[in-house]
Amino acid sequence: MADRLIRITTALAVVAVAAVAAVISYRHAYELVHAHGETGRTARLVPFTVDGLIWAASMVILDASRRKQPAPPLAKWSLAVGIVATVGANVAHGASHGVIGAIVSAWPALALVGSFELLMTLTRSAASGDLVQDEKRTTPEQPRTEVEQTPEQAVLDEYKASLQGPGRPVSQRYLAEKYGIDRRRVKQIITTVEQPASA
Repeated sequence: MADRLIRITTALAVVAVAAVAAVISYRHAYELVHAHGETGRTARLVPFTVDGLIWAASMVILDASRRKQPAPPLAKWSLAVGIVATVGANVAHGASHGVIGAIVSAWPALALVGSFELLMTLTRSAASGDLVQDEKRTTPEQPRTEVEQTPEQAVLDEYKASLQGPGRPVSQRYLAEKYGIDRRRVKQIITTVEQPASA
């Protein structure tokens, strides 16, 4: 229960940070694109292609992780290019205000990418945990090699065997101590055995 609560609260925090960072990062990218000649619908859509590339690449990597397969090189390359593009656009937006302005402007993009990757990591670890639980549920129970016996049955079997062997039968005291049963109970058990008639 505690693990689930941690995952839920972490996911909510990551989603909240990612949402705020996405709005600011989109605004920076839109203003940059608009300032460099694009207008209207094109200027509004271009920033989505950058973040959309990051999303698509991350989903492919997540899917590969869930299937326990290596991530496709194209997905890794696309993720890296998307991160560079979104950070670069935000840096370029704030560059006119100097180094501090570039850093401040880049922060939402870094927060967006970091939050998104944290969410993917959380999803992968949750999926791995679910997979382990599924494997435990679907693993067939190993057949038992030995039939479990009650102490009473073990006393009875050993006493019967001692009747067929050479010498005297095992004592009630021995059986009581070996199997942790009261001697009176041992006596009750072995009286059910019909001893062979003496010659």
